[in-house]
Amino acid sequence: MAAREADLDRANLYSSLGALLAAPASKEHCEALRELPLIEEPDTALGIAWVLLKSAAESYSLEQINDEYHDLFIGVGRGIVVPYGSWHITGFLMEKPLGALRADLRALGFERVEGVKESEDHIASLCQAMAAIITAEDISFDTEKSFFNEHISVWADSFFNEVLQTERAGFYRAVAELGKGFVELEKQYLKMSV
Repeated sequence: MAAREADLDRANLYSSLGALLAAPASKEHCEALRELPLIEEPDTALGIAWVLLKSAAESYSLEQINDEYHDLFIGVGRGIVVPYGSWHITGFLMEKPLGALRADLRALGFERVEGVKESEDHIASLCQAMAAIITAEDISFDTEKSFFNEHISVWADSFFNEVLQTERAGFYRAVAELGKGFVELEKQYLKMSV
């Protein structure tokens, strides 16, 4: 039972990251972050990241968050940081890693949502896919581990580090701290056999 609760916590964190990285944080997201219980003395990277994110939600206006999101991930032509796996793996968009991801998603029963403009290798899409994979009753732990290792682990550190290194990041620096800490924790967790 505890393992299932841990999986639900993992899925919820993936969902939260997916929502925060898919579009500028909404009023509802920021309110939820502001209402997080205060961690007096966080003793893990993830705990520290949650404190930073709560503080960022309290410090930045929705307009600032919206402007920052667009500067970082969209821009004119492209943003400061490219949120696509193919870019981080090959240096180009829409490359072989995206084709492999699409094949794996189809094999898992996922279909592209009509009207979605972003390719499936967007960091937000991958976080949302992991949340669904974790909570799916018919997907094995080995498949979950393989998906993470092949489509997230190989480039997420690069993405989050780029966000952390850019001077333009404020609110999204805190999101990147959370993402980076969580990916590290996932690497350790998924090395374990269940």
